[in-house]
Amino acid sequence: MKKRRKKKSKRIRLYPPASLGAYSLEYCDWLEARDYSPQTIRARRHYLTFFADWCGERGLVEPSEVTKPVIERYQKWLFHYRKKGGEPLSFRSQHSQLVPVRAFFKWLARQNYILYNPASDIDLPRLPRRLPHNVLSVPEVEAVLQRIDIREPMGIRNRAILETFYSTGMRRKELTNLKIYDVNFEQGTVLIREGKGKKDRVVPIGERGLAWVHKYLYEVRPQLAMMPDSGFLFLSERSEPISTTRMTEIVRTAVEAADIGKRGSCHMFRHTCATLMLEGGADIRFIQQQLGHADLKTTDIYTQVAITKLKEIHAATHPGAKLERREHGKEAPEKDPPKTKKRKRNT
Repeated sequence: MKKRRKKKSKRIRLYPPASLGAYSLEYCDWLEARDYSPQTIRARRHYLTFFADWCGERGLVEPSEVTKPVIERYQKWLFHYRKKGGEPLSFRSQHSQLVPVRAFFKWLARQNYILYNPASDIDLPRLPRRLPHNVLSVPEVEAVLQRIDIREPMGIRNRAILETFYSTGMRRKELTNLKIYDVNFEQGTVLIREGKGKKDRVVPIGERGLAWVHKYLYEVRPQLAMMPDSGFLFLSERSEPISTTRMTEIVRTAVEAADIGKRGSCHMFRHTCATLMLEGGADIRFIQQQLGHADLKTTDIYTQVAITKLKEIHAATHPGAKLERREHGKEAPEKDPPKTKKRKRNT
């Protein structure tokens, strides 16, 4: 029998009363009581601990000692910070560091722990609007799927995972949390429970995706499940729900094995699903519902990626889009230059 890894015990840091660290823990408890996601709470606790340590190194312990110039100084310090490899923090990383600080001081002011909010007027870094890269075409998707060895039970499971990603465009965490009865084979839909923002949604899944999930469910999963059954759809070799890290490894390995000149993992199939639907004529609002985006601006980025329709319109409407066609292998005859009228000379 394989030994299960022991979970590492978490060390709880002790902070002086009324210090930044103590208030940050209270703030995280407040977030938990308001049903914020564990990922959000974990990230904010991490960034606030980083900020509290930075302040502590400069002799700033209590929130009342932090002023607007101090936060601006911290923002400038993040800009000049260098990682171990000498690389600077991206503007997205700086943004992620500063958002919890601003929210934390807003909470302190509302709780009357400080007289005013020193972070209220802080300008956050502008986030770059990056296009999704390495979006797969239909032949490339088929190449990736065909490289999976379906003669092995784990190959059938992995094929079902990739088919589900490709058909639904769901997030990696949403797929790992999928339960058996979330898949409705009669209606051809999947219920995604507590997606991003803890919102449920129902999305369609194609017939091919359903067929592979059905094959895995009745041929492979009974070999992996152990009593008491957790109910999760996709299980690991240890009869546990597949971790997000393992899910990434499965997809990345399949993409690399296809040798299509592109690298990527789970999110690549999410981008591919949205882009191909848009190129197929789907309305942007339906794609927003499929992906579970709260803001249409987030989905709007795929209109810049789906280039097929734009190329068709460009070819049909732009005068210089196409060269003149040659007939029977001969070049098109040159047109005679326009005749000019001869002027009569005065004699």
